[in-house]
Amino acid sequence: MCISKKFFLQPNEVKLPFSRNSFTNYPNHGWVSSETERLNPLRPGDLKEAFNTASLRPDIKWPTAAGVAEFREIQTSFFLRCKELSLRVLRVMAQSLGRDPDVFLSAHRYIGSDENGSTLRSLYYPPVRGESVKEGQLRCGEHSDYGSITLVFQSREGGLQVLSRSGEYISAPSIPGTVLINIADLMQRWTSDTFVSAVHRVPLPQAGDMSTRQSLAFFAQPDDEFLVTCCDGSNKYPPVKAGDYLIERFNDSYGRK
Repeated sequence: MCISKKFFLQPNEVKLPFSRNSFTNYPNHGWVSSETERLNPLRPGDLKEAFNTASLRPDIKWPTAAGVAEFREIQTSFFLRCKELSLRVLRVMAQSLGRDPDVFLSAHRYIGSDENGSTLRSLYYPPVRGESVKEGQLRCGEHSDYGSITLVFQSREGGLQVLSRSGEYISAPSIPGTVLINIADLMQRWTSDTFVSAVHRVPLPQAGDMSTRQSLAFFAQPDDEFLVTCCDGSNKYPPVKAGDYLIERFNDSYGRK
């Protein structure tokens, strides 16, 4: 997370050339400025920044300023490590359902290519100044993730809250040496609610708390053209292409064009 923080602490004009949507063929790749994204579309923009590693193409531009020269190497290397861990988790999940691991693995063949929307997000939550906070604003609005599973790596500050089955938000503390795994929406549809997508948020810190927060999250997404259907043969959820579902959710959180 050190290299990510160095990037985020640069002036906005240095980060601007790497903004999300400035990459013509890779619309989800790049920097997301504070309050640009609304993961709960009913709230004001989230008080966080992000850098999305959504393409590993060699011709894409990356930050190279002093202090962040290794940004690309570190991000892409960690992306590939997260890919391998995600596939291991998906294999175990399939086995827990008594199914051939290929039921999930075959739908994630193209992670890291232009045919799959899996993304590594470096997230930075700057200090919150109470006088500038809008009504109802959070560091990260309530939402569920979009794809199959999410690997979450938190800094020691923690701050993540997960909605329990009883309807209460409970803290998901940072535990050294562990990875938090979220079930996401398409996995819930795929398994007809056997695995349930987790609603979560990052609330504002206590008044006077000027600490920052960081996390890394790897969003494992099925291949864009893969048609997600209920693997038990039911029609509990209608079929949906993974890429289409992802675009629809992006439209909700970034605004429709």
